[in-house]
Amino acid sequence: MAALRGLRRGELAGLRWTDVDLQAAELTVAQQRVHADGQVVVGPPKSAAGCRVVALDAETVRVLSRHRERQEKLSAAAGTRWQDSGYVFTTTGGAPVRPDYLTGRFRRLVAASGQPPVRLHDLRHGAATLALAARTDLKVVQAMLGHASIVLTADTYVSVLPEVAHHAARETARLVLTAASALGRPLGS
Repeated sequence: MAALRGLRRGELAGLRWTDVDLQAAELTVAQQRVHADGQVVVGPPKSAAGCRVVALDAETVRVLSRHRERQEKLSAAAGTRWQDSGYVFTTTGGAPVRPDYLTGRFRRLVAASGQPPVRLHDLRHGAATLALAARTDLKVVQAMLGHASIVLTADTYVSVLPEVAHHAARETARLVLTAASALGRPLGS
């Protein structure tokens, strides 16, 4: 969800099953778990715009369904030792994972993969870049990321994809040329 939908680390750590609607293929970012004064605290998302509904693709829904089934099996095996925290991402005993655990686990997975180093937060940037490369409207990307301002989204991400700019140039020219042709006034002659 960090790589495809751009959730922040604290939003991932704070995601509860009550915030996930697999039937509707969406989740609601309603809280985050962050480190403050040496402790993990639950609070609202980073900004008011951070409270948002995020659409999920069919594969992510499938993965989340399988993850929930695994969690239910762990719960059944643990019996009364299971901590029914209600969180999506938990320890094997059901406790919510700490945000720093997500960072460390991701760092170890990247190192084991042999791929160049990348930070967990970089997945958020990648999600925005991929969405824009897929020609997703900038306003939709802003909402997906929970940015308060479309200016932040535009300033941060639009310049990283020259192909988006070239696509815009081609489509603009196509519209003008089509309109000129319909009027019987070919351009450039």
